[in-house]
Amino acid sequence: MSSTTYDVLIVGGGVSGTALLYELARYTDLSSVGLVEKYDHVAIVNSHGRNNSQTIHCGDIETNYTVEKARVTKRTAGMVVNFATKLSESERDHIVYKYPKMVLAVGAKECQFLRKRFETFKPLFPNLKLLERDDIAELEPKVVEGRRPDEEIVALGSTDEYTAVNYTTLSEAFVSEGEKAAAEKGMNFDVRLSTAVEDIRKEGDVYKVKTDKGELSARYVVVSAGGHSLLFAHKMGYGLDKSCLPMAGSFYFTPKVLNGKVYTIQNENLPFAAVHGDPDVLVEGKTRFGPTALMLPLLERYNGKTFWEFLKVLRMDRNVVKALWDLMKVRDIRNYIFKNFMFEVPVLRERLFHGDIKKIVPSLDVKDVSFAKGFGGVRPQLIDKSKQKLVMGEAKINPGTGIVFNMTPSPGGTSCLGNAEKDMYLAQEFLGFNIDKDAFERDLLTGEIELTELERPEASSLM
Repeated sequence: MSSTTYDVLIVGGGVSGTALLYELARYTDLSSVGLVEKYDHVAIVNSHGRNNSQTIHCGDIETNYTVEKARVTKRTAGMVVNFATKLSESERDHIVYKYPKMVLAVGAKECQFLRKRFETFKPLFPNLKLLERDDIAELEPKVVEGRRPDEEIVALGSTDEYTAVNYTTLSEAFVSEGEKAAAEKGMNFDVRLSTAVEDIRKEGDVYKVKTDKGELSARYVVVSAGGHSLLFAHKMGYGLDKSCLPMAGSFYFTPKVLNGKVYTIQNENLPFAAVHGDPDVLVEGKTRFGPTALMLPLLERYNGKTFWEFLKVLRMDRNVVKALWDLMKVRDIRNYIFKNFMFEVPVLRERLFHGDIKKIVPSLDVKDVSFAKGFGGVRPQLIDKSKQKLVMGEAKINPGTGIVFNMTPSPGGTSCLGNAEKDMYLAQEFLGFNIDKDAFERDLLTGEIELTELERPEASSLM
């Protein structure tokens, strides 16, 4: 192992960790940055296209987003698009993809809700269109085909935007572009794959990061390792008021029945994504529907060894029990959990899920629905034990001691560059290096998607 003491060392090579690596290399005057990833490739766990919906979430068709949250999400989504579209065409075309997208309302109540939402959100999203039945039929014929003529439908959507992303190839580009930027300025840039972190401890002003291949040193550490971030935090005595409840998502394939992404309206009583249909950037000629949601006692979907790590981060006590009990008291949540448990039962699951996706494509036959084996990841849903409730959205533990722990459930992938921006400024506050803000804005805040001053956060919001 190198005896280098990194200025910043990142633990975790998913899209969030690699985004931060890129930003530190491209926009700072640090002398040494590094990243450690336990697998032999970046972004092959939750960031892999099999394990997420491959969606660039902007906040326009996610009906559980407020205008305020949509404004923030639009900015971070724009950063991903601007990064990708400044690459060569051959690189870009393997990272971001243009598909039409819409959120569908079915029935008078949902349609009234969407029409009202359109008036509220159209100033923030100028490309957002209100789509009536004929408009929907033109974009997505199968959404209208086989539907009763008297069934009221309406949608909000857009037709000429980048809406899908392969987060693995995006992460590869972050590493590649970061390496180029570091080489130009003589920065030490180090990516260590197949290197598992076993322990982190602080000795004086330096963190010692013990791996299965030796020990590394760093002045500042950012842990971006999903549910494992909380495990490392707990080991160091941080975030003990948080517990982790891993939520697994599964998917189903049908023949290609949609041209783009079709979402449905979120149930306000459910903290989980409503069912939607998407083109799959990894599987041609298919439409992928999902996700379902099921509590799974693993920090990684297909890694049984993470069961014992799950037990450690669950930290079961009366506060966790109370939070779970309060969830189960809500009828919609209780029914949802039971139904999603049944979605994991072979043979039965295809029939049950078919009933759900007929809301999107009425003409689908149950024989067209197949369980997407090997697809679906785990979202580390946090529980605030002191408040006895779920923590929605991204979570960050920053004790102010030169180490930060990130847990980034959806839309964590979309927010990768925005979250990295926050971490870059936190590291600057602790270490005192310089950031090229002009280059940052030129690269990531102008281009394919340009933001108004209203949509740009104040500098203080990044600190």
